[in-house]
Amino acid sequence: MSSSFADATSDILVLGATGFTGRLITRYLTSHRQKSLFRLALGCAKLVEDEKVAEKVDELVTVDVSNFESLERAVKKTRIIINTVGPFWLYGTPVVAACVRNNVHYVDLTGESTWIKRIIAEYDFAATKNHTIIVPSCGYDSVPSDIAAWLANKTLKAYAAVHRPDEPFIGIKSSISAHKVRGGISGGTFASVLATFNDTPTKVLRETSVPYSLSPGTQSPKLLYDLVVPSVRHIVGGFWMMRQTNAWLVQRTFGLYEALGQEDIRSMVDKMRYGPQFMYDEFMETPSKMSALITSIFLVSSFFLLQFCKPFRWLAAKVVPKSGDGPSDEEMEKGSITLTNVTTSDSTPPIKVQTTITGKGDPGYLLTAVMISECALSLLFWQPSRPNTPTTELKDVMRWTNFAREGGVLTPMTAFGEEIITRLCETRKFTFSSFIVEENKGGEGKKDI
Repeated sequence: MSSSFADATSDILVLGATGFTGRLITRYLTSHRQKSLFRLALGCAKLVEDEKVAEKVDELVTVDVSNFESLERAVKKTRIIINTVGPFWLYGTPVVAACVRNNVHYVDLTGESTWIKRIIAEYDFAATKNHTIIVPSCGYDSVPSDIAAWLANKTLKAYAAVHRPDEPFIGIKSSISAHKVRGGISGGTFASVLATFNDTPTKVLRETSVPYSLSPGTQSPKLLYDLVVPSVRHIVGGFWMMRQTNAWLVQRTFGLYEALGQEDIRSMVDKMRYGPQFMYDEFMETPSKMSALITSIFLVSSFFLLQFCKPFRWLAAKVVPKSGDGPSDEEMEKGSITLTNVTTSDSTPPIKVQTTITGKGDPGYLLTAVMISECALSLLFWQPSRPNTPTTELKDVMRWTNFAREGGVLTPMTAFGEEIITRLCETRKFTFSSFIVEENKGGEGKKDI
């Protein structure tokens, strides 16, 4: 890690710890089964007034992300930043810059594709030079989507190696995910949506609206989706408001695998490439085609008005929850997610893979706190279920992916790989299954994870 590895006073620093999601992350980390093995610091613009929280953390840091000296002091004293301070277009760039300057690794929960494109352009090259790991979108945006495509690809490759050994390479032609979600929305999330349209230059919005803007290629959304789960059922649905964020990030995972520049790395990960025909899309599952069309028209119209109508943005800001507010604990416990992915190979005849991810709890809040925390811990610890080593001796046990060793602006699966799936399984809030489905043979070749 950084040259100041031994000088760090904390292993993880949570920025925005007093915000709604920041508080959930703090609560999760302070009660984590590995808490005795890492040092946790909370960073916020003002001191934490909750004495119970203050007693459970190792350090409290007063930090203003808009102040260079304040941010620099805070970043230099930690190893990994968890950033929850949004909107990221306004407040995220200085944090990434400080992390790259000081070789401190970074994860966040942004859903702003415009900002991700910006930090790729400005900091990806520098991060690869000093091997700093920068991973945006480590919450519900976009960990489940990234896992679904990655896990389906892994299942496909394992099946092909046994059943079609004579074919040199089998890639993915299409990978489609259906999201069935039960959860709420916080004021902070909506503030990020408004900032995207209020503060992002029109040129950047236009450039980022192009599919594969984070990775080469083309693809367009639809108002109505019809996903056939072989031998099981049809899933119908409509436009999903986080489609662009999730799909664009999955496309970056594809692009990173396809565009490997160093031969030594290529030889190790070539077998995990998605293939040049790869196409990813996703939608929101609905009860019927009619409800899908109504939901799609409503969401597309709302996004159009948010982008082009300032009075509508003003009205929306008045009626949604304020920043720092969110669902109650009881409401969040009732939340859930089921993501069903069907991936089809580019071979003849095609191979179909069904991958399902379930989560217990509000995906945007409870589960996001779990996901981003476990992403950060993936950079500290080896295997979560085995005896671990205190962080002062971690250099010998870190198990990073090939991409993570190189650094750069990565995606959850290129940075963490199977480690994050293992960690999420062990929380007992997530389940993962991925198996080959023959058209007329149901679950033949089933491979559960």
